[in-house]
Amino acid sequence: MPVVANLGLVRPPFVYLSSIALGLVLHLMWPVRLVALSVGTPVGALVTLLAVALFVSAVRTFRAAGTPIPGNQPTTTIVRTGPYRLTRNPIYLAFSLLQIGLSFWVNSLALLILLGPAIALMSLVVIPREERYLESRFLSEYMPCKASVRRWL
Repeated sequence: MPVVANLGLVRPPFVYLSSIALGLVLHLMWPVRLVALSVGTPVGALVTLLAVALFVSAVRTFRAAGTPIPGNQPTTTIVRTGPYRLTRNPIYLAFSLLQIGLSFWVNSLALLILLGPAIALMSLVVIPREERYLESRFLSEYMPCKASVRRWL
């Protein structure tokens, strides 16, 4: 059984930060707009605020449960309250919403397109590894959670 969910090979914050940084660089080189400026700014700001609120709520819920947030530290419990009632990965959902919000706010097609590879990496590599870890560590608690709460939404 692994000691932690993420051994540091692919760290979720860096997946999203890299995707956002590359998207912004591509946007500077190839500025293709998503929507009219009058739409992009308010929609982007609203989605970005939603992402921040979801992230803060997820972090607070983890802290209240007494389990560490970083995946390179051992998980101490399965959390099923707060945003974890609706999604097993609210922090990753918040990161994805942040990139969507920034895409609209900056009005960048490149930034939005690069979210696809980030979500694919999370869905195909990071999350399955974390799920295997949680199954091996908390089988009787995690399996009902996995069966009743969706991975993303």
